[in-house]
Amino acid sequence: MIKKLAARVRQYKKQAIATPLFMVGEVAMEALIPLIMAWLVDRGIELGQMGSIFLYGGALLVTALLSLFFGTASGKMAAISSSGFARNLRHDLYYAIQDFSFSNIDKFSTSSIITRLTTDVTNVQNSFQMILRMAVRAPLTLLFSMIMALTINARISMVFLIALPFLGFGIYWIMSRTHPVFRRVFKTYDKLNNVVQENLRGIRVVKSFVREDYEVEKFNGISSSIYKDFVHAEKNIAFMGPLMMTCIYTCTLIIAWLGAKAIIASGNNPELGMTTGQLMSLITYVIQILSSLMMVSMVFLMITMSRASAQRIVEILDETSDITSPENGVKEIPDGSVDFDHVHFSYASRSERDTLSDIDLHIPSGSVIGILGGTGSGKSSLVQLIPRLYDVSSGSVRVGGRDVREYDLTALREAVAMVLQKNELFSGTIKENLRWGNEKATDEEIMEACRLAQADSFIQDFADQYDYRIEQGGSNVSGGQKQRLCIARALLKKPKILILDDSTSAVDTRTDALIRAGFRSYIPDTTKIIIAQRVSSVMDADQIIVLDNGAVADAGSHEELLARCAIYRDVYESQTKGEADHE
Repeated sequence: MIKKLAARVRQYKKQAIATPLFMVGEVAMEALIPLIMAWLVDRGIELGQMGSIFLYGGALLVTALLSLFFGTASGKMAAISSSGFARNLRHDLYYAIQDFSFSNIDKFSTSSIITRLTTDVTNVQNSFQMILRMAVRAPLTLLFSMIMALTINARISMVFLIALPFLGFGIYWIMSRTHPVFRRVFKTYDKLNNVVQENLRGIRVVKSFVREDYEVEKFNGISSSIYKDFVHAEKNIAFMGPLMMTCIYTCTLIIAWLGAKAIIASGNNPELGMTTGQLMSLITYVIQILSSLMMVSMVFLMITMSRASAQRIVEILDETSDITSPENGVKEIPDGSVDFDHVHFSYASRSERDTLSDIDLHIPSGSVIGILGGTGSGKSSLVQLIPRLYDVSSGSVRVGGRDVREYDLTALREAVAMVLQKNELFSGTIKENLRWGNEKATDEEIMEACRLAQADSFIQDFADQYDYRIEQGGSNVSGGQKQRLCIARALLKKPKILILDDSTSAVDTRTDALIRAGFRSYIPDTTKIIIAQRVSSVMDADQIIVLDNGAVADAGSHEELLARCAIYRDVYESQTKGEADHE
């Protein structure tokens, strides 16, 4: 895990290496400062030697300035390298997600992925910065301070050893109790993100059903769970401060007591005693030693907090897409013919029941195919196998006479345009959204596609027309307008296969008929597969496929199905009767 994360430092290696080097300089200067202060007191102030005071005072100033320089440089390098590391990490995570198949996305859930890209990356970034600085600073401070303390008075400086067992036990106890809590917290963050995301997407439904109180209660429940976990963890972490201060003050008192006795004894035997300046510096060094131990404990604590985040990030990086392009995949799709050869499919590999069962269909290139069926009959699942949004469990899907798994994935999806059941528009102008279909499309081509999709008329009513800005998710256009813009976007691809997944449900029957008529004139050689709930949307198709419980109940023309397919006849009669009653 560490190796995979460290590989994301990349172009910021120089800054990452420079950080501990500058830190060495800062620690060395900090180790010298108490020693110079002892000389200043003993050789200058106590003896009243102004020359020594100026000499050691100047040396103290230079050392402090050097410490400031090295510390500032180290902090700057650490900030650059940690921010760059986080940037690379987000980049690699985002790119990894772009290669995921739908099944990979389903495995993690959208809210969990968002948490990993934000909260988890921030935690790992903070840990990385602390490791670069504190993980170098603390051991060096401990080493330098111990050497200096032992040089001044080895016997008295051993006092800090009393604190080590207490600190070691305290750090272990805190880490063992906090790590499970943080693992649980980050999973709860996923739930919190999911609730917020769901609420914002469905805010119109929430308000129309007056369910604000219910949503607030649901949010408060998860938020309270996070609060309780953090309070529990912080209660354990709170022991660190008092434990550290107790050790520091205890050691300081003991050293002050022993040092005072040594200063008094120095009057009788200077070799066994010590000076006032030495006592001051010794106390400073012991505080530095214990503080460095506290730094080490904080590093371990931060690593404990970020370890759960690091594991979640590496899960994304290690995940391989279920659907990949074959090596030297075929890039030319000869035509838009589609063949389902005894296809079975299920979303879960161990599912007891197939979503699609023994689908055997043959769709000629350029034909118009209608697909009808009740909710859950497998209509969307069927068409998503064509561009390999999912792969079959058994059997095969062929496009242009070749198994779709033989094609280069990009080439295959370029040849298939899908207008999904859930239409998505992105922030930007209408032109920018439509050029998703063809980034090189001219203004004339965009306008022609919109006329065929029956979108041009309402676009002309906007003040900025084709430069009208679409808000996030297309919230400032109606459902029918959004559908027509998505159809226009698909037409700009000029695909070999066009799939409309119930994508004219929000437009009236007249507009629906005009759109289908436009298809016949604009893309006559394109295979058109139309999933619809209305019989009127597919009754003029070359072939209508009726799905029921994931299997083909029947297939044929409108007249053939009326004569022999009870499911189709029931749907047709219920809809035509409803229209007659309405009239």
